[in-house]
Amino acid sequence: MQFLNLAAEEKINPLIPHTAELVVGAIAFILLFLTLRKFVTPMFEKAFTERTNAIQGGIERAEKAQLEAQRALAQYTEQLANAQAEAQVLREDARVQGAAIIEDLRIKAQEEAARITATAQASIEAQRQQAITSLRTEVGALAVELASKIVGESLDDEARQSRVVDRFLEDLETTNN
Repeated sequence: MQFLNLAAEEKINPLIPHTAELVVGAIAFILLFLTLRKFVTPMFEKAFTERTNAIQGGIERAEKAQLEAQRALAQYTEQLANAQAEAQVLREDARVQGAAIIEDLRIKAQEEAARITATAQASIEAQRQQAITSLRTEVGALAVELASKIVGESLDDEARQSRVVDRFLEDLETTNN
């Protein structure tokens, strides 16, 4: 019996499946494959497509943002350069205006100094003339009094007094020079 058993055992190989199992397994595999292909694969493909679109959209948005940032940077750089140039022009204008104001103030100060000097000279000349007139009057009175004492007669005559005073002053000036 053992011999029969061995022959029966040799006939059934556990590594080779039965034909019915092969057919049922093949049908189950085909059904599973078709189900996955019809229902699951489109969902994966849709998810992959959405993911790809999202990535592409993100890349495009990033590129657009980068281009916009570069344009903004260029614009800000240009504005900064313009502002610096304008500031330089304003500084130069301020320097020129400052120099003009200083020159104007210097001219006004010179004019004021000249006016004050002229006024002072006129005042000094007027005081000098007043002093000369005052001195002439006093010297004339003293000269008339002295001449009256020397001559011994009164010099009440105005014309005579004037001649005596003028002669005395002329003699005095020629003596000093």
